[in-house]
Amino acid sequence: MVGLCLPWILKSGLGRLPGDIYLKKDHVTFYFPIVTCIILSIVISLIFWFFNRR
Repeated sequence: MVGLCLPWILKSGLGRLPGDIYLKKDHVTFYFPIVTCIILSIVISLIFWFFNRR
């Protein structure tokens, strides 16, 4: 599901937040969006909590 929404997620700025780890060396790129994962986890948890409460 996230893979299908990836173009819209990147356009919204959720792929390059401060705190996301991005390292680029000669021919190696490492990217770990830790802050983006935390924010998405909180949002998804709130959505599920809201629908479970109803």
